[in-house]
Amino acid sequence: MESDLFGDRRDEIIAPGAMILRGIGADRDLLAGLASVEARAPFRRMMTPGGRQIGVEMTNCGMLGWVSDRRGYRYETHDPESGRPWPDMPPCFVELAHEAALIAGFEAFEPDACLINRYAPGVKMGLHQDRDEAGFDAPIVSVSLGLPATFQFGGTDRKDPVRRHELHHGDVAVWGGPSRLAWHGILTLKPGEHPETGRCRINLTFRQAGQR
Repeated sequence: MESDLFGDRRDEIIAPGAMILRGIGADRDLLAGLASVEARAPFRRMMTPGGRQIGVEMTNCGMLGWVSDRRGYRYETHDPESGRPWPDMPPCFVELAHEAALIAGFEAFEPDACLINRYAPGVKMGLHQDRDEAGFDAPIVSVSLGLPATFQFGGTDRKDPVRRHELHHGDVAVWGGPSRLAWHGILTLKPGEHPETGRCRINLTFRQAGQR
């Protein structure tokens, strides 16, 4: 663990190139920014290519948005439900993504996609790799808001050991470099109520998805 330059927060190195920055996003205007995004691109439950409905509700902001349907997993410039471009990332989103990446040792991170997931109690995200981006040089920056969750983080081989880390409101996980293709997921969300989000967890995942 170590303190950052901006205060007494203690961060955790969880793997080479991977950190959890504790509480860095807690006092931001992220939920107000989220409300502006949701007003233009409401949450929805997407379908897997196999036709199964995904349990997590999703939306996007930024130049590109992650979508899933029978055509596969991919990034699109427009919301398939409205036909309009995805909403711009709120400035507070971009500021936090830049700062978190820099603290974790990744300079010049310029996210063009922010996938927003909303978890209800009883919902989980199975172990997976983020492989739909055009390249893997940039890190992933993942912000947790609302109810606590158990984050699973393994190695780049599916058979590598998987460790569990508790994530709380305002925590930010960053992984890149040798851990960029690490397997990761969220265990089933436990019931509860958070004063900021109510009975849910919100996850903002920033990526450089397009060609650079």
